[in-house]
Amino acid sequence: MNQKDNKNDHMAAYWMPFTPNRAFKESPRLYNRAKGLYYETSDGRQVLDAFSGLWCSNLGHCHPKITEAIQDQAAELDYATAFNFSHEKAFDLANIIAEQFPETLDHVFFTNSGSEAVDTALKMALAYHRINGEGTRTRLIGRVNGYHGVGFGGISVGGMVNNRKFFGGLLTGVDHLPFPYDAAEDAFTRGEPDTDPMKYLKELEQLITLHDASTIAAVIVEPMIGSAGMFVPPKGYLKKLREITEKHGILLIFDEVITAFGRLGEANAATYFGVTPDICTMAKAINNAAVPMGGVIASKKIYDTFLDGTKAGIEFFHGYTYSAHPLAVAAAIAAQCIYKEEGIYERVRNNIKFFEDGMHSLKGEPFITDIRNFGLAGGLTIEQRDGVIGARSHDFFLKAYEHGINIRTNGDTIAIAPILTSSKQELEPIFDILKKTANDIQ
Repeated sequence: MNQKDNKNDHMAAYWMPFTPNRAFKESPRLYNRAKGLYYETSDGRQVLDAFSGLWCSNLGHCHPKITEAIQDQAAELDYATAFNFSHEKAFDLANIIAEQFPETLDHVFFTNSGSEAVDTALKMALAYHRINGEGTRTRLIGRVNGYHGVGFGGISVGGMVNNRKFFGGLLTGVDHLPFPYDAAEDAFTRGEPDTDPMKYLKELEQLITLHDASTIAAVIVEPMIGSAGMFVPPKGYLKKLREITEKHGILLIFDEVITAFGRLGEANAATYFGVTPDICTMAKAINNAAVPMGGVIASKKIYDTFLDGTKAGIEFFHGYTYSAHPLAVAAAIAAQCIYKEEGIYERVRNNIKFFEDGMHSLKGEPFITDIRNFGLAGGLTIEQRDGVIGARSHDFFLKAYEHGINIRTNGDTIAIAPILTSSKQELEPIFDILKKTANDIQ
């Protein structure tokens, strides 16, 4: 391809996702390579990755064991269809994953992203009820400010307005629970707020009364709210949610695309909270994001219902060309071995208090109106400028990049999610740069 003289013209062909394309292409931020905790920019600067790529590169970049696994697999078996065929490592990986989830969750369906995992989980829930003789259970319940990917199912149960408003009526029969965080009461909380969870869950009981439980298929929530800016539901929220759904025969889906594989110091949030849903989604850190991959893990009850309820032939009419892609699987097996062999979850647990103290050391810095932390995840709320949502927080994001760290902005929030292999000494510069950034913006 002939590169045009104008660099911006050269960039025009790529329509970038979730990015202000015009502004980016006028002043692009390009990474050429990465290693460990750092990106290297096109102009040769080192940028500390304080967001694990996009909640996904938990083990750092270009981990040699993962790189080697991908290279070896590409030379051995580059592709195998998942329809009526498979390969041995897909079964190995499913078992490795199932061993890390609560014991009733033990059947894994592979996808290629978190968005696909969510739509798979929703379809699984609807089909389960139909096969189980309760075909009237078709309603789905999400949550305000929830993020469940960008498929039509995911944005329907999701609750982030800009992800929904451009795309018509979406799925019908969808309700949303309230956002389980009140800044007036919960601001600057360390970990889980002490708010009564029924403040937010009484609406679920009202929805059950309104529609009748016999019409509701599933409730889907993020155990820790990620994309909306890192918020944590109050203590006991998930346990109470499990009690209500179980009482009424409603499936509970945890969207663990962000929380699975170490972010909370455990293999998954279900284990951390001691709450077992019927279905969990996963993606991102499953293979350190080295090759696109996601998955859904379902209970034995659900899996057996599909098999027992189908006399012959295909039990679940769903799947993807790249399900259990050999390269993605090889990367995932390598990543899962690293989590175990290098004691990553324990290392995270040992750093949580240090990270919490570092986050809350930012209290009192200019324009920071709230601070949240959970596991190795942190969130800031940035005061609006002239009533414009996201104006000052986006400046914060850009200035932090100038100062040498990669973070995430959404609306008026900033999210921080350091690479899980980071030592306390490697975490320290994040807080120093965040303080400097807060004092450098207007």
